[in-house]
Amino acid sequence: MIGPPYADAPWNEIVPGLWQGGHDWRDADGRVRTAVVADEFDLVISLYHRDGCGPADSVEHRHLRIPDGVLLDSDAVAAGQLADLAAATVMTGARVLVRCQAGYNRSGPVTALTLVRLGHDVEAAIDLVRARRSRWALFNEHFLAYLRGAR
Repeated sequence: MIGPPYADAPWNEIVPGLWQGGHDWRDADGRVRTAVVADEFDLVISLYHRDGCGPADSVEHRHLRIPDGVLLDSDAVAAGQLADLAAATVMTGARVLVRCQAGYNRSGPVTALTLVRLGHDVEAAIDLVRARRSRWALFNEHFLAYLRGAR
């Protein structure tokens, strides 16, 4: 099975101050590019790692390696803690990027939970992530089940 196409931007603003993105994206000529974060954001949450993709040393960087599948309980707890941090950071007026490889699935639960922490209901958060990042965002059914059961 061929997966979804890469997004046409390295990251997209979901709500003011909260961005979702990936390490890979496709430019206007159809070439797959690597997204390198410098200091565009105040906090970067990475759910996938690739050397050389930033962010700059001056940027707070949190990393959680989670599978693109069923979340372990420990992963779900850690994702919730990262969403708490992201929401608190956005509320200060700072810029937050949540990213994974393509910027669709692993970044999706943390971004959606951040939106919930910011006052959106779960379904509205899922819809907003899909509308602003890609219709391919959050296509992992395990992540959707997790979000719909999360509190």
